[in-house]
Amino acid sequence: MPKKSRKLRPLFTVGCLALGAWGGYVVACKYFAIVAKGMPELWIQPARYSEADKLWLKVAFAIIGALMGFVIERLAFQQINASRAKWAKMTPLERAFVFAGIPLGLLLTVLIRNIVSTPDWLTVALAIVICYLSVVALESVKEQANFYFPSRTPGSAAAVHHYRPKLLDTNVIIDGRIADICRAGFVEGTIYVPKFILDELQQIADSSDSLKRARGRRGLEILNQMQKEMDLQVPDMPEEESNEDVDARLVRLARQVDGAIITNDYNLNKVAGLQGVDVLNVNELANALKPVVLPGEEMRVTIIKEGKEKEQGIGYLDDGTMIVVEGGRRRLDETLTVNVTSVLQTVQGKMIFAKIKEEDGGSSRTSGGSVDEGIRPYSGGRIRRKTR
Repeated sequence: MPKKSRKLRPLFTVGCLALGAWGGYVVACKYFAIVAKGMPELWIQPARYSEADKLWLKVAFAIIGALMGFVIERLAFQQINASRAKWAKMTPLERAFVFAGIPLGLLLTVLIRNIVSTPDWLTVALAIVICYLSVVALESVKEQANFYFPSRTPGSAAAVHHYRPKLLDTNVIIDGRIADICRAGFVEGTIYVPKFILDELQQIADSSDSLKRARGRRGLEILNQMQKEMDLQVPDMPEEESNEDVDARLVRLARQVDGAIITNDYNLNKVAGLQGVDVLNVNELANALKPVVLPGEEMRVTIIKEGKEKEQGIGYLDDGTMIVVEGGRRRLDETLTVNVTSVLQTVQGKMIFAKIKEEDGGSSRTSGGSVDEGIRPYSGGRIRRKTR
């Protein structure tokens, strides 16, 4: 909630309570006037109330009116905030439609009033309904209006607001890969860092634990790097103070601004998805960019350590994908040609199972002789499909 809204909220609440109490008092006075005179046509007979009874009933009506005013204030303030957020997202052309719809509705109301004589209260209600319908009708033709009166040009401010805002969480900032992703141009639009995310980074950077302190300082350096090198906007978004945890506040803020969360947290990804918030997971992007390996393909890999099972050796591709090589335990520190047998996709990433190619019987150390032409050692690049 903006600061101005928080300052005006108490005054708005007090005003609604006072109007509600005053309205209840007026209703009580009208009731006593009707009861004192009586209305035989409505089967209301004259009655007398003592002054004490009148006082208590007026107080009761005033309290009921104040409660109704409180309820109306809650509903009205929610609608005001929703309308304000919708207004902020409108383009100048859409705002012009809103302003044009109101006088159009008033003009139609005057025409109808001249044709059909209606009471004043019905005329006011009719004006509100017709103005609303006029605004909706003009908004429905905004696509056609954008065709004849384009309001977005490449590089303009309106074009920037066309993209949904992106909100960063603490983990993805500390991770650091988001800077490279933004530098490559895969993230478009404004990136927002809420104040409570910056506060959490500062707390981590001021921690007594040396590891946490280093991670927090790394996150702050990443933000400075994104601002200076890539000229990205990382503004501080005001957000209502809350006792919720950081992830819950981030999800709630993303829903309010209709934005997407950039994270590498598995739990935050699931929680945000259940609440209808779009999530851009850096780990999913990294897994999607890994090369597709099919059974039967050949590659060069260096065996760097022993596996858990008997006779297994472990190697890695350049992107960090683990390769489990059958029979590679006795070929440590050798670069071998292997055939892929199967691929296993897990939550942590992808694992490739392979076996040593039969023709590669001797040692192929990288420090020794040359490797086969067209095969890059320890690159993880696929060289050719195995022919059968």
